[in-house]
Amino acid sequence: MTSAKKIIETLNLKPHPEGGYFKENYRSKGLIKNNSLDFEANGERNYSTSIYFLLNENDFSAFHKIKQDEIWHFYQGSTLLLHTINPNGNYNLIRIGNDLENGEFFQFVVPAGTWFASEVENKTSYSLCGCTVSPGFDFRDFEMPNKQLLLEKFPIHKEIINRLGH
Repeated sequence: MTSAKKIIETLNLKPHPEGGYFKENYRSKGLIKNNSLDFEANGERNYSTSIYFLLNENDFSAFHKIKQDEIWHFYQGSTLLLHTINPNGNYNLIRIGNDLENGEFFQFVVPAGTWFASEVENKTSYSLCGCTVSPGFDFRDFEMPNKQLLLEKFPIHKEIINRLGH
């Protein structure tokens, strides 16, 4: 089995602000003008972007949201636990992996405006996934608040927010 360290080196992954490691591997050349987007945008966006994303052992991706849909793709390693809180405050746990018989998904779409965080299920392994965003990802569309803001907004979910918040 390939180690997380070897994957990080081979794919030239860098630390991500939300946690884990990433590398953008695709950014479309085509652009969408900001007045054609269905969300308030400061500037134009590429049609689509894609990254490799790796969480190692006890790493986690802290709760954040973006203005676009984000498609998660499972590649290898441990099942990824994807925690979501939609704008209405409903929590959901999605298992991204290759065990379809036990309710895991190869792919899953996190809808625009949904708060989400992720972690590796097997704390002695890693999860290697890909994420595709359309319209393309831009850090101007990224919001990662501190735990306190999320706790004020969603006090019913304090356990998971305290564990996976920033």
